[in-house]
Amino acid sequence: MKPVSELLKQRDGTLWHARPDDTVFQALQLLAEYEVGALMVMDRGKLVGVLSERDYTRKLVPSGQSAQDARVADLMTREVISVTPAQHFRDCVRLMDSHGIRHLPVVDGGRVLGVISVRDLLREAVVHHEKVMREVECERMTVFNSAA
Repeated sequence: MKPVSELLKQRDGTLWHARPDDTVFQALQLLAEYEVGALMVMDRGKLVGVLSERDYTRKLVPSGQSAQDARVADLMTREVISVTPAQHFRDCVRLMDSHGIRHLPVVDGGRVLGVISVRDLLREAVVHHEKVMREVECERMTVFNSAA
């Protein structure tokens, strides 16, 4: 399986983000516009949190607070789980599973390079599975032909 650096190359390189003082409504507009499930929350170039659709539905909606009044800082997840470009597919899967998250920022030396989503990992798993199945089928045919 590929390292995270290879998975990032398959993405367009855009890092969708919000600021802590943005309203949740502004962040929701960005989520909808860019068709993503999470935004990195950046403050002066530093990753300070992640705001996901889950944060909105699980924190803001039950509180009854308005998305126009609430700030991203009020809802964002502050304890960000991240990976480095050198880590591998399996590391991402383990982290997402153990922490119940769907997005992993890729950070190198304090700089956010991108985000890996569970969808990216699923796509990679399908490609890997197809490759393995082709190799098994090829091996099977080789064994079959040499026995004949």
